[in-house]
Formats: sequence, C-alpha cells, structure tokens
Amino acid sequence: MRRRLPPLSSLRAFEAAARRGSFTAGAEELLVTHGAISRQVAALEEWLGLPLFDRIGRRVRLTSGGRDYLEAMSRAFDGMAEATRRLTEAGTVKSLTVNALPTFSMRWLLPRLAGFQQRHPDVALRLVTSDRPLDEVREPFDVAIRRGPDIWPDCAAAPFLAEWEVPVMSPALAARQPVRQAADLAGHTLLHADTRPGAWRRWLTAAGQSDLAVAGQQRFDHFYLTLQAAADGLGVALGPLPILADELASGRLVAPLDGPKLEARGYWHVTPHARAGTVAVRALCDWLDAEGQAAGDPDPSDPDA
Repeated sequence: MRRRLPPLSSLRAFEAAARRGSFTAGAEELLVTHGAISRQVAALEEWLGLPLFDRIGRRVRLTSGGRDYLEAMSRAFDGMAEATRRLTEAGTVKSLTVNALPTFSMRWLLPRLAGFQQRHPDVALRLVTSDRPLDEVREPFDVAIRRGPDIWPDCAAAPFLAEWEVPVMSPALAARQPVRQAADLAGHTLLHADTRPGAWRRWLTAAGQSDLAVAGQQRFDHFYLTLQAAADGLGVALGPLPILADELASGRLVAPLDGPKLEARGYWHVTPHARAGTVAVRALCDWLDAEGQAAGDPDPSDPDA
C-alpha cells in the first residue's frame, strides 16, 4: 500500500517551528530564513487542508490538531534519528571519554573496567580524572562521574552508587593503638581532605563525640593522599564504602568500628543531552548501574564485604 506522506521539508519546518515555539526559532535551528519556514508551513497546511497554527498578529500558536501532529512528528523524527545512528554505528569502534573523580577512578572504577571492556570490546574508553565542577571542565566528555545530587545544566544524570563513611586506619596503627569506640580516636591524628570539608565533624557528631579533642589534625589537598596517609599509618581517615572494599578485604586498611556508618553524597553518572542516547554511553551507564547495585551496602565489620 502506497503511503500518503507530505513533503519532508515541510514536515521538518513545521516540527522545528512547533517544538521551538516560533517560526524564528525554528528557522535558526534549521539555518534557513523566517520566510522559508513560513512558506513551508503554509504549504503543509495547504496539503493537509487544515491549519496547524493560529496566527495572532506576528505571533503563532499551535491549534489543538497542530499539537497532536507535533507529538506524532517528533516521535517519527526521533525514531528516524535513532535508526540512522544505530545503522551508522553498527560494527564500528566507539570512542568514549569518561571524566571521573580521581580517587573514585583509582579505587573503584579502574579495578572493574576490564569487565566492561570484555563485555563491550567495540568501545574504546578514554579516562580523564578531574575533581573540577562540570561547569569548569573545558574538555568535552561523554560521561562524567561526580558526587551528587547537584545541578548539571543540559545533562541527563542518575545515581548509581551510594557511599558511607567510616574511620579507617592501617593494621599496624590499629594494633599499636586500638580504636574500640569513637572516644578512642582522641589519641589519634585525624586525616582530612580539602575536597571533603567537614567530613570528620559530621561523623564525630553522629558518633556523639562532637567535642572530642584529638591528638592531632593533618590536611591534604586531595582525598587519595588522605587515604594513602592512612595506609601508611600517619593517622585515621574517614574512608568511603564501598570504594575501599578491596583495601578492607585485603587487609591493607581496617575499619575498627562498626559505626556509625554515615551516609555521604553518592556517585552519579552525568551525560550531556546530545550524547545521552548513543549506544556506547547507554552501555557504560547501564554497566555502572549494575556494578553499583552489586556493590550494595557493605558492612565494614565484615572482612568479606
């Protein structure tokens, strides 16, 4: 059966103008003149035999039929764009730039990336580490990983990994100066990271030790330096679970207290709207969601967590 379809150029002009809310905005999107949009829409209305816009002076407003037609045409154009993308990407190596937090990348993402690459050998990953806010990141990215929630304009974002904070220290320091309750931290140096301001204050308050006087305080500009200092026995850090699950399982670090296990800001994957629908981006985000769900809510007192 032969399809009765209006001219594609007229449909594109109508869909752009209707979606953007004016002939001028539609013309800017399609890189044509206002007059060209107006003529194409008029031709489409003549072909259909009914108006799609109400003209009110120099302004236009969709008719009820025009609104229904816009919804149908937008779905059709989205479908064509998606089918075209799938066809052109099929069988090709897809490059994917991931901008992720440094500590998260080293402690959690990198040890798991081999699993993603085995599942998606056609995706070439480029990992860039940065703790800058996304509005200060100048290099384009396909997926960013940041702690949230936050406001990321023009991006699609979703949480995939929760985080909890507990004190962690080296086994040698724990053996030499045990921590059996929160008050025992008074004899230790607390290690702070500038990228996580106020973390120890929040944890001590939750532990009922907001006025605790400790032996010392030491600050580092990056969180991974704080964790390294803890592993080297320089003091006690607030370590994130499940980010440190591997270190705790191997015994490189120990979590001497069962709690409080203080919930912190979790991890979100963030994607510019223009990239959110691509196969490689969807594959990575789906994989992150699955890995985050598998990580669950570890028990710091369980060495096998």
